[in-house]
Amino acid sequence: MLQRLTIRDFVIVDRLELEFAQGFGAFTGETGAGKSILVDALAFVLGERADSGLVRAGAARAEVTAAFDVAALPGVGEWLAEQDLAAPEDGELLLRRVLEAGGRSRAYINGSPATLQQLKAVAEDLVDIHGQHAHQSLLRGDAQRALLDGQAGLRDDVRAVGEAWRAWQDARTLFDEAERNGAQLAEERERLAWEVQELESLGLAGDEWESLNLEHKRLAHAASLIDGARYSLNVLSDAEGACEGQLDGALTRLDDLSSFDPGLAAVAELLRSAQTELVEAVSELRRYADRVELDPDRLAEAERRIDAVLSCARKYRETPETLPARLESARQRLAQLGEASDLEALVARVAAAESRYRGLAQALSKKRAKAAEALGKEVSAVMQELALSGGKFQIGLVPFEDGSAHGLEQVEFRIAGLSGSAAKPLAKVASGGELSRISLAIQVVTTRQAKVPTLVFDEVDVGIGGGVAEVVGRLLHRLGQDRQVLCVTHLPQVAARADHQWQVAKSQKGGEVLSRVLSLDAPGRVEEIARMLGGVEITATTRRHAEEMLAAG
Repeated sequence: MLQRLTIRDFVIVDRLELEFAQGFGAFTGETGAGKSILVDALAFVLGERADSGLVRAGAARAEVTAAFDVAALPGVGEWLAEQDLAAPEDGELLLRRVLEAGGRSRAYINGSPATLQQLKAVAEDLVDIHGQHAHQSLLRGDAQRALLDGQAGLRDDVRAVGEAWRAWQDARTLFDEAERNGAQLAEERERLAWEVQELESLGLAGDEWESLNLEHKRLAHAASLIDGARYSLNVLSDAEGACEGQLDGALTRLDDLSSFDPGLAAVAELLRSAQTELVEAVSELRRYADRVELDPDRLAEAERRIDAVLSCARKYRETPETLPARLESARQRLAQLGEASDLEALVARVAAAESRYRGLAQALSKKRAKAAEALGKEVSAVMQELALSGGKFQIGLVPFEDGSAHGLEQVEFRIAGLSGSAAKPLAKVASGGELSRISLAIQVVTTRQAKVPTLVFDEVDVGIGGGVAEVVGRLLHRLGQDRQVLCVTHLPQVAARADHQWQVAKSQKGGEVLSRVLSLDAPGRVEEIARMLGGVEITATTRRHAEEMLAAG
């Protein structure tokens, strides 16, 4: 669960550190005080996209750090090990993200640099955020399908169906191309066959061009190399008065003199070390001089080879280094064209790919149908609690015979029974309040099954009031018994059900408007709930009402 959230210079927050606990916690405050900024900061540190507008005006950078207790999530530790990231200390996972005023962003996991993709990956096991506009995303068909598949644990099935779909489409494309462009493909096949034959005859290996040039340089300068080696040997060892003999004499003289002055012994030792190096150098030079020889035949052969490679490279408008890659590419394309020339084999390939796709897609359809029925019943039951009496949530699976990468049907959320209406798509539900409550019912049901330990709701109770608000508070409190629930709310009925409550307010500091957060004790909660009930002027009646609401919670 989330333990701490530290925010620095984020939007209108200058410095803020919050401690969290298990259960249901509510953030309340006047409109515009910055309640949702806390959710935005959490989403930011979990890898959501961001721009420089999130940096507080006048600040150099924004920084958000989140600490999570992952002791009960062994999968997180395994994932960190796979990513070569530091393991949690005492079960604590630390996520940190910095955004420069210029727009550059950096991320860290347990102090090690990380990518946004890694932040998002680990966040999937930590937090599930439901935004205040979640009902809007639920109007999209792709979001409805993703929610059903995620709830039913069908993501691997969907991935397999997608791969089978692409394999089928690739096979169809190859067949269509072969049938439509038979003559052109035959010409291309003939041209590629000549190209492959010529490049294979050249037989240029991947690293041969570099080694060939090095050998040619050595052969072309063999005479100079031999002369240089012999000259060096004469200077160092072979000639009269060579370095080796002179150094030996100097050492003998210094050894004799060191008996008169021990200070010379250190100099003699340095020269003795130099003598050892000199002997090794002379030995290496002798071996080199024995190996190097003039070989005009091999030089001519290397030059012919270089000319052949350069000529072939010019013909195909390549560099010598890229010729091996061109050969491999030509071989692969020739193999494809070989398949394309056998129309019967292509027909069989298309049929096999389609059969595999439809088999996987039909199995997915059965699982979706079963999951759709179960999810429909659960959401319908919660809808009754949310004053949507008689309403029934249904998930339609609209057949799509031609199929798609997502299967053989389109997923459509439907509502029946409201105001006596027949089942119709969720997108056509008229009332915004009804849509918010339906969205909340879906979120409550789906999060019950989720393994994520922290759930965040950002004003999902918009458009709800009265007795329904009490039910919403009760539902969120019920969720908080099993996991950590954080909710930004403007409803006193919801806030009163919370186990913990924070008040978010604006303050003036040096002419700048900043957001501050206060953790409320029991008297503070009474005052805040009373404010939410009665507005600007808080009376004894509203305080008494607030106390009753809190006592009932």
